[in-house]
Amino acid sequence: MVLSRGWAVFLTGVGVWTWVIWPRFAVAIWKDPRSWSTGTVGDGPPTGFLWVHALLIVASLAIGTAVGLLGLRAWQASRRRTR
Repeated sequence: MVLSRGWAVFLTGVGVWTWVIWPRFAVAIWKDPRSWSTGTVGDGPPTGFLWVHALLIVASLAIGTAVGLLGLRAWQASRRRTR
């Protein structure tokens, strides 16, 4: 499959966007009292709320990384084709 430079830039941008947004969301979830059984951040065992969101964050970062790498590879391939 051959991707245009536009799509390569878009996919790379999605990968970067993922790494900008999801870590900030992770911090917000960590600081949320619903994430901890005692209601105090970092005190007591984590709740299902934290575990579900942690899984969501990890999956999103993995998918975003894969998409970003595909975009970078497509960009490199498009540069080789124009030479």
